[in-house]
Formats: sequence, C-alpha cells, structure tokens
Amino acid sequence: MSHVYDYPRPCVTCDTVVFDLYDDDGIPKVLLVLRKNAPFKDMWALPGGFLEQDEELEECAARELVEETGVDVDPNDLRQAMTVGKKNRDPRARVITVVYTIVVDKYEHPICADDDAEEVAWFPMDNLPSLAADHLEIVRKTLGEVYHDRG
Repeated sequence: MSHVYDYPRPCVTCDTVVFDLYDDDGIPKVLLVLRKNAPFKDMWALPGGFLEQDEELEECAARELVEETGVDVDPNDLRQAMTVGKKNRDPRARVITVVYTIVVDKYEHPICADDDAEEVAWFPMDNLPSLAADHLEIVRKTLGEVYHDRG
C-alpha cells in the first residue's frame, strides 16, 4: 500500500512499562534498556519502537519487548496505559507513543539485551537511573495506575 501526502505525518511508536511487584523487599522494579543508538544513546529507556504498517499496536509493543529484552509476553496480556505525544519529545520526528504496561514475575522471565539495546536490567523504583526523553514521567504514571487497578 503506497501513500503520498502533501504534509508531514507523525510517527507512531509503542513502549512497554514492565513491572515486577513480587520481590520480598516490597519495592516495585521496572525493566529498562540501555539504548545502543541515537537518539538518547547510552541512556536508559523503556523498551519500545516504531509501529510496522501491518501490525496491531499491542503486537508492536510485544514484538519490541521481546526483541530488546528477551521478555516474551502475549500481546493480549498487555494493558494500554496512556498515549504521549508532546511535540519535540523525540529529536527525530513528531513521535506519538502508545504506552502499554504489564506486571510479571522477573524470575519467570529471563532477560537478554538484543536488537538496539546495549543492556537490559531491572531497577527498583526508589533508585532509577536518569531516563531518556519523558520516560521517567511515563514510568511514574503507569506505576500509579497499576497499583490503582490492583487495589
């Protein structure tokens, strides 16, 4: 399918905020990737990436998650949390991101950095590294929603 437009269109990405709430210490953990490429090279970020023309949003989120972290989840288990699209949030283009969330037991989902992730790691919410773009705000908002939904 080919399209030609007279004016620019925004890009669409899907990111996934993966939480582990099962540790004995009671501190929620979030899964982050260290970006291998620009923009935000060498910064920690949420796993995610650009939507392909032939996939559903939740399929994109699940695909990017497994490609970057090795965490394989059923797209139907992902919950759409929010959409973010502040202009200039990404230096490449106008990027609108559909954010998904899921809670997993990290011991049941081994992690392995791949694709455009240099590293992947679990971080406690009370000791997060500096995050790329608006990802810290996204993580904080989705954690609040996860606890609200579980309450």
